[in-house]
Amino acid sequence: MRDRPGRGMLRLEARPAPSSLWSYASPLLALLLTVLIGVALFAALGKDPVSGLRVFFWEPIRSAYALGELTVKATPLLLIALGLAVCFRSNVWNIGAEGQYVLGAIAASGVALLAGKNSSGWIVLPIMLAGIAGGMVWAGITAWLRDRFNANEILVSLMLVYVAVQLLSYLVSGPWKDPQGYNFPQTQTFALVTRIPRLFDGSRISIGVFLALLGVLASWIFLFRTRAGFSLQVGGLAPAAARYAGFSSRSALWLALLISGATAGLAGALEVAGPIGQLTPYVPAGYGFAAIIVAFVGRLHPVGMVLSALLMSMFYIGGELAQSRLGLPKSLTGVFQGLLLFSLLACDTLVNYRLKWGK
Repeated sequence: MRDRPGRGMLRLEARPAPSSLWSYASPLLALLLTVLIGVALFAALGKDPVSGLRVFFWEPIRSAYALGELTVKATPLLLIALGLAVCFRSNVWNIGAEGQYVLGAIAASGVALLAGKNSSGWIVLPIMLAGIAGGMVWAGITAWLRDRFNANEILVSLMLVYVAVQLLSYLVSGPWKDPQGYNFPQTQTFALVTRIPRLFDGSRISIGVFLALLGVLASWIFLFRTRAGFSLQVGGLAPAAARYAGFSSRSALWLALLISGATAGLAGALEVAGPIGQLTPYVPAGYGFAAIIVAFVGRLHPVGMVLSALLMSMFYIGGELAQSRLGLPKSLTGVFQGLLLFSLLACDTLVNYRLKWGK
């Protein structure tokens, strides 16, 4: 007796080679899915989906001031993501950029508090260098434990985030607490001479924007035009081939983590000496974790991460506006970030597989 033909079904079929088209189209499809799920989410919460999408995707770009705020949010995200991309391309999983960001902010604040009002304008440079050093030291702890004891860098870097937050809390509630701050856990406001110079009056955009764009150029040159960058990427893709070619995995580990710590520390310094103007318990804003999404949505490419950093900063601003205008919780920012990440992970399947309809 003949077998009856089976019904057609949707299945995944492996591609003979990864699709270059879908490697670029996947983030766009992920963004579209995020928007569609967001519409359903607003409707489920009893809010007008059009109003919800407007506060997330139109309000952050509707005026020159809004674009300035978008740039302010995108700057630390981009800086941290650039360093993380170097780590991830090297197969070094630094998940603790948030802690390195906080240590950079602490180190920069220490220099700013010591400087005082009588310092010259050049004090801004030591403040930024202190932030870079703080982030590198914190990342160096992870590199040393991985190098010396083969400790898992994911767990070590993540646990160090909480150590950094506790250190911050101790400083702003103890030795560095502003005696005239009405018992709030924060330092005194930094002197104007120690603040990162702004580009325009009436805007919070600082020279950090140029530093971030310079970082994009430096990252592209390092990754794609230098032997050190090539060795890092070979070590991440094929460790055995890297060892055969004489590339040192130990050097790659230290270099990747120190670069990542430096960019995260610089981002922390630019925040406390820029828009914030003092050290507070609210410095940990989740930028270090959000930058992981920025790096992967940007395909670990410096130019792609510029666009994804702007998108992620729209989510931050949109979450704040949704709280004030629509009465929604501020945690909606994290919801959109998570939706984008999971949508990207799902859509990335199409890079190596194609959808087929058949038995």
